[in-house]
Amino acid sequence: MEKKIDIDTMWDTIKAEATEATKSETALKLFFKAHILQHSNLAEAISFILAEKIETATVSSQEFIKICEYAFKDAAILDAMKHDIKAIYKRDPAVEKVMTPLLYFKGFHALQGYRVANHLWKEGRKELALFMQNRISEVFAVDIHPAADIGKGVLIDHATGVVIGETAVVDDNVSMLHQVTLGGTGKEGGDRHPKVKSGVLIGAGTKILGNITIGKSSKIGAGSVILKDIEEHTTVVGVPGKVVGHPSCKTPAKQMNQCIES
Repeated sequence: MEKKIDIDTMWDTIKAEATEATKSETALKLFFKAHILQHSNLAEAISFILAEKIETATVSSQEFIKICEYAFKDAAILDAMKHDIKAIYKRDPAVEKVMTPLLYFKGFHALQGYRVANHLWKEGRKELALFMQNRISEVFAVDIHPAADIGKGVLIDHATGVVIGETAVVDDNVSMLHQVTLGGTGKEGGDRHPKVKSGVLIGAGTKILGNITIGKSSKIGAGSVILKDIEEHTTVVGVPGKVVGHPSCKTPAKQMNQCIES
């Protein structure tokens, strides 16, 4: 049965789930209160959660809360986060509650931390953006350059070891798994990282290198190394990647079927 989720009432749903959870698991009562129930909206909650995880001895959680809440005043960033939650809830069969990625998924946390750092980068606050990138990398084992361009409705599943370079572009509704690299091919400067179009599914351990384009709704098999452009709606696998067929569905990123059609 398809999971239903309403972006407009997402926060109300999350609060209701947290309230119910406090009744069934009393040991986590204070946890749910601190992370969800004491907050008035989703932006406040994610700001608190991120700050709690990335604070340091020299930059307090309260300072990070201010930084994050400032970024999430941007309606586009808040909308992107909501679509990220929706993507995880609908695509991950292990997720039964809307609050699950908000509370527990480091791929989601790392992506929202990137969104804050990207906002700072665009405002010219590059030192703070790079500082946040460093903390996100240390805490979540996900290294996303704050200048990268990432759309909404993005799922980074499991997330450990994901690297996304400075000039990489990831369009809306992309799914990727752990140990994916969107990297360069050397030490050249300029536009040097991959452009991943909407609907693409990237399997675990895949390395996509260079200023190349991964066409819309393509599927990249786990462990592949991609060094050349991939056409739309194509299935590619191997080292180096070779075309082996076409996805059986319209949007692989949403279906999350990692079997390889031939």
